[in-house]
Amino acid sequence: MKEIVSAAIFALSLCSSLPLYAADHCDDDEVVIKFSHVVSAEGHPKGEMASALARRINEEMDGKACMQVFPSAKLFDDDKVMEALLLGDVQLAAPSLSKFEAYTLKYRVFDLPFLFSSMAAVKSFTEGEVGQELLGAMSDYCFVGLGYMLNGLKQFSADKPLQLPRDATGLDFRVQNSDVTVAMIEALGASARKIRFGDVYTALERGKVDGQENTWSNIFAENFYTVQDGVTETNHQLLAYLAVVSRDWLDSLQPDVQYQFLKIFDEVSKEYNARALGMNAFKKIQIIENGGVVRQLSPDQRDKWVEVMKPVWDQFIDGIGQDVIEAAMEASQPRKRSGLH
Repeated sequence: MKEIVSAAIFALSLCSSLPLYAADHCDDDEVVIKFSHVVSAEGHPKGEMASALARRINEEMDGKACMQVFPSAKLFDDDKVMEALLLGDVQLAAPSLSKFEAYTLKYRVFDLPFLFSSMAAVKSFTEGEVGQELLGAMSDYCFVGLGYMLNGLKQFSADKPLQLPRDATGLDFRVQNSDVTVAMIEALGASARKIRFGDVYTALERGKVDGQENTWSNIFAENFYTVQDGVTETNHQLLAYLAVVSRDWLDSLQPDVQYQFLKIFDEVSKEYNARALGMNAFKKIQIIENGGVVRQLSPDQRDKWVEVMKPVWDQFIDGIGQDVIEAAMEASQPRKRSGLH
C-alpha cells in the first residue's frame, strides 16, 4: 500500500511542463516519441501494434515526429514506466489496465471475472460512452488515456489438470498486480503471488508457483505451456492495456502534430484490436501443434467456475461504480454487433 500511495503522490508532484528528448537516429527538429512496453515485438498483439504504429508515425510524420519502440522491458518495466512518463524519459506506454490501481479504481472493472462474454462485448464497452469516459480516469494525475489495446480473454494453466474450481485449491498462482485477481484466486482456495511478467516462466519452471492465468498469445509467446501440465480454456478474465501519455507532453505538441499523431494512433489501434482475436485463436492452435495440452470445460463445469468467482464482484463495486459495471454487463448482452465476434 505504501508503494501505491507514493506513486500517486509522485504523479501529482510532477504535473508540470515536460521537456522533449532527442535521440540519435531522429532529426534534431523532430518530436521524439519513445514507446516503452514489456512484451515481445513479434507474436504479441501489443508488440505488433506498437511496431505498426512506429512504422506509420515514421513514414507519415517524417520531419515532424519520430517514434522509437523499446519492447520486452528493455527501457522500463510497467512498474517504473508511469514515473518515466512524467519525467519525460518516455512519451508513450501501454501497461496492463491492472497496473493503474495507484491512480484510479475504475479500471478494476476490466478484471472482474466472467464479466465480458466475448471480445465483441469488450469492443462494445470500450468504444461506448462509459468506456471512452474511462480514458480520462487518471486526469488528476496528469495522465491521458489515448485508447485501449486489446489482447484477449485469459485461460488458466497449472502443473495439474484443472477442470473444476476445487482442482485449484491449495495451488500457488502467479497473478498481475491486481487486487481483483488476488481475490479471484483466493475464492478458489488458492494463493496468489504477484510476479512481474518477465519472471513468470522461471517461476513456473522452478516450481515457485504452480500455475498462472493469461491469454493464448502470452502463454505461447512466453512458452508457459511447456512448463505446465496443461491449459484450461476458461475465458474468465480480460487482458487489455491502456495506451497512456502525459497530459503536459500531449498539450506541448503543435496542433497539427498532435492531430496527426492521435489520428494515426486511433487507426492503428482499431486495426490491431481487430486482429487480436485471430492472433489468440492461432496461438491456441500453435500450442496444441507444439505438444501443449488444452482442456475444454463442459457447460456445467464452466457454471461452477462462474459460481465460485462471480461473488468477487461485490468486494469492488464501490471503487468501480455500479454504473460502470452495468454498462459493461449491457455490452455483453446478445445483440448484433460489427467487428470482433
